[in-house]
Amino acid sequence: MQIIRKNFGLKVLSLALAVIGWAYFRYAANPVLAARFDQQFSVPIVTANLPVGYIARFADKEAVVTVTSRRGEPAVKPDEIKAVLDLYNKTAGVYNIPVQLVAPNVVVQSLSPASVSLTVEKIDQRSFPLAFHYMSAQQTNVVVENARMMPTDVLVQGPQDALSQVSAIRLDVAMPQSPQSVDEMVRPVPVNAAGAEIGELEVSPDLIRVRVDFVQGTGSKKP
Repeated sequence: MQIIRKNFGLKVLSLALAVIGWAYFRYAANPVLAARFDQQFSVPIVTANLPVGYIARFADKEAVVTVTSRRGEPAVKPDEIKAVLDLYNKTAGVYNIPVQLVAPNVVVQSLSPASVSLTVEKIDQRSFPLAFHYMSAQQTNVVVENARMMPTDVLVQGPQDALSQVSAIRLDVAMPQSPQSVDEMVRPVPVNAAGAEIGELEVSPDLIRVRVDFVQGTGSKKP
């Protein structure tokens, strides 16, 4: 008993250090066991199997996922994980779709959001005439003598809700400070009744040739 009691604290400390050292070399030196740790990723949410002629609109663009590699598996890379919304056979309407995780052989610890609310809209198209919109940063004494565009109409494609808001397809042309002729390619801009550009719409063609002759005015300019 005397042998055990003698320097008992040092013996306990030595034993603890020995156990810690064994654990370090047992686990840290073993890449298979050391690979088991939690990893957290932020991955983009994408859609799959959306029927042709439809578009999905949703606010949640990224999912945060925490995974643990299984024993014997290497650590996961961010590009190996996908957060997918399966929209098979989903036509126009409002849905709540579960987020499906496509990943290697891992244990999923958490996933947020677990589901996404979205709206599926039918894509439509309409033909619209083009309209000139003259812009001037300051007062100018030139007027439009002649204006031509080619073509005069465009085809606009997008969700039906966005198409219904289109008030005009505008060609923005800057007014010069002195008489001159302008020959340039201008992007047509779909706008609503308030003059604000409407997104989510594709205009074809996306560039219009514009020719405008500006001449000296008498204090007023043509609309």
